Amino acid sequence: MQRSAIILGVLLVCATGAVARLADRPYLDAARLAARWIDAATIRTPRGLTWPADPQNAKTVTTSLYSGTPGVLLFDVALARATGDPAYLERASGGADWLLASLEQEDSAGLYEGLAGIGFTLHEVFKATRDPKYDAGVHLVLRRLKDRAKRVGRGVEWSATTDIISGNAGTGLFLLYLANESKDESARELAISAGERLIEVGQPERGGTKWAMDPTYPRLMPNFSHGTAGVAYFLATLYQQTKRRPFLDAATSGAKYLQAVAKTDGDTCLIFHDEPTGRDLYYLGWCHGPAGTGRLFYRLYQATGDPAWLDWAHRSARALLASGIPEHETPGFWNNVGLCCGDAGVAEYVLGLYRASKRAEYLAFAKRVTAHLLATGTRDDTGLRWMHAENRVRPKEVLAQTGYMQGASGIGMWLLQLDAADGGRDLGLRLPDNPF
Repeated sequence: MQRSAIILGVLLVCATGAVARLADRPYLDAARLAARWIDAATIRTPRGLTWPADPQNAKTVTTSLYSGTPGVLLFDVALARATGDPAYLERASGGADWLLASLEQEDSAGLYEGLAGIGFTLHEVFKATRDPKYDAGVHLVLRRLKDRAKRVGRGVEWSATTDIISGNAGTGLFLLYLANESKDESARELAISAGERLIEVGQPERGGTKWAMDPTYPRLMPNFSHGTAGVAYFLATLYQQTKRRPFLDAATSGAKYLQAVAKTDGDTCLIFHDEPTGRDLYYLGWCHGPAGTGRLFYRLYQATGDPAWLDWAHRSARALLASGIPEHETPGFWNNVGLCCGDAGVAEYVLGLYRASKRAEYLAFAKRVTAHLLATGTRDDTGLRWMHAENRVRPKEVLAQTGYMQGASGIGMWLLQLDAADGGRDLGLRLPDNPF
């Protein structure tokens, strides 16, 4: 049987009930327009399909989940589930072929930058297509992670970087995801060893523990993408899955440090961008703000059942609702609508808490932020894209990107999440750092 027939059969099962009345689903319509714009940037190679982060610059093709081809594939897999259209899964398969051919060139182990992100993407494509070559690619990623793990102290590490983006915490989250999906306990054991090493490199501070992104980096960033919140999230997830008390103690210690340095006016929670230079700067997004750090508090609530942690997750949400965004920009929330730093990431966190608590103000806020996001998009014959500034310190440098954390793939994925919530459905695709 040819691939297209196999894909169509899978989609008919996965998309039951999802294709009705598509015209009445505005978030899905917008996601499909974003996919059309991304599709126009496709580069077809003998090895498969790929996409540049910047459609105007073919040299921006990467294997990075943060900004490269993997994010496009995840968006296509989710679109295939939402619509039942086999064209999206055909495109995801073409991109997965390119990732397979590019594996040997990847040296980093990270989740958003490296092998772990590639492995996660290939496994999601495998689940959607059941094509065994993608499963084989996932196992190749696992073998390479095992081979590259370095025994240091009581555990292992792939580099001195600790964080979610490119470091050991993000790699560990992928390994836990894979252990749960494939029942391969060797992946879980490797994640446990990474957690043991992370406990060793934590630094006592303010009655808790903090983690530097890298011992050579001059600034310490406490929030989710590059700091304590992300490392502690991985350790809390390790405890949730293994019930080994040292991981909970370390995760709780990280959270205690964050509580100690938090700005809590109005029963909210905001944590500064960095020390020593950014103690008066407060981001709001996934990377360095409550939309990311609140995930740690919610994970600790899931792991322990202690409602005090849930209250801190709500404090993080209240900080977002009280901030004046999206109508008013702040020093830490600039002209950006992406999953990393902007509207999409903020709305995703608040929707997650809405699903958990059914607080109507959260859903209303998520939709208000999304209305702002859609209003900032550029619609034309090519589809829908977003021109925004990736970097806060260079706000005039705006660019429309295709990728996940700063581009149309991630924004489109958010729109599919909101579409699913509107229909009482679950999108069924979560990255390893998403607790909801």
